[in-house]
Amino acid sequence: MDALGHVNNAVYQNYLEQAAIEHSEHLGLNLDVYQKSGGVFVMRRVEIDYLRPAVAGDTLEVTTWLREIRGTRAFRKYEIRKQDQEDLLVTAEALWVWVDAKTMRPRPIPKLMLEKFQQTLSEDFSLQYQS
Repeated sequence: MDALGHVNNAVYQNYLEQAAIEHSEHLGLNLDVYQKSGGVFVMRRVEIDYLRPAVAGDTLEVTTWLREIRGTRAFRKYEIRKQDQEDLLVTAEALWVWVDAKTMRPRPIPKLMLEKFQQTLSEDFSLQYQS
């Protein structure tokens, strides 16, 4: 919580990262798959619009979907709402880049991952977090 009793802005970025991880795991792309492929997605850039605050005890619904995936890049969109409410608290877009796990240099996203993620383009994936 920040000095105003709201969820701290940095916490929202953690929710975004966790939602991306859980979406990937939902598709069967867990840590073992990433390790075997020799790479990992890293968040290169994120743009977050904070529209309304959340407070302690709120249950937040995080929705994410891929807008585009190609080459070394995946563009992921997000929305965060209080559970069972329509008002948006946060909208965000992140650029994720596939990098070699040893060199941390960008390289093309493996075919298996491209295929799994392309099947879900623009499909929502939602989960809840307690603030």
